[in-house]
Amino acid sequence: MGKKAIIILADGFEEIEAITVIDILKRAGVEVNICGLNTEKVKGSNGVIVVTDKILKKDEIEYDACVLPGGMPGAENLAASEKVKKILLDTNSRGKIIAAICAAPTIVLTPLGLLDDKSATCYPGMESSFSDTTNYKKDDVVIDENIITSQGPATALKFAIAIVDAFCGQAVAQKVANATLFK
Repeated sequence: MGKKAIIILADGFEEIEAITVIDILKRAGVEVNICGLNTEKVKGSNGVIVVTDKILKKDEIEYDACVLPGGMPGAENLAASEKVKKILLDTNSRGKIIAAICAAPTIVLTPLGLLDDKSATCYPGMESSFSDTTNYKKDDVVIDENIITSQGPATALKFAIAIVDAFCGQAVAQKVANATLFK
């Protein structure tokens, strides 16, 4: 059985961060389920509407990875969802991959304690929202155990390749990176 990932989109999500990850994961052969937080048609922060595969259910736990794009108010909408909280806590308890970019590490993961005693990054300027025990790094992508964080739109491709590397191994990640001319 192949790897399965869920990417959760809420109104106000950052389009580059979502679409880049979806595309790269699919190129790597990962089964990607795009879930709208409350609707099947979700409007990004720049007005792009994405038709998702389905509406998120609270028991979406059959995945090997959960990906959260940032964007505002997308990250705030994710953080306010009890469904998202339950999924993230379950994903973490099973040691599965949680990947968050831009505002999502601080706004969604920090309140759940998922970054306590871990290294992480986020959109520059939002690092003051990390807990006192989170080790903020200025790197484009930071991996600490099962959690992958990244800074924002310009780091989305590097973030996506890092997810593939953690998920499918370096050989697959390198193949996808080469095919997309990522250096």
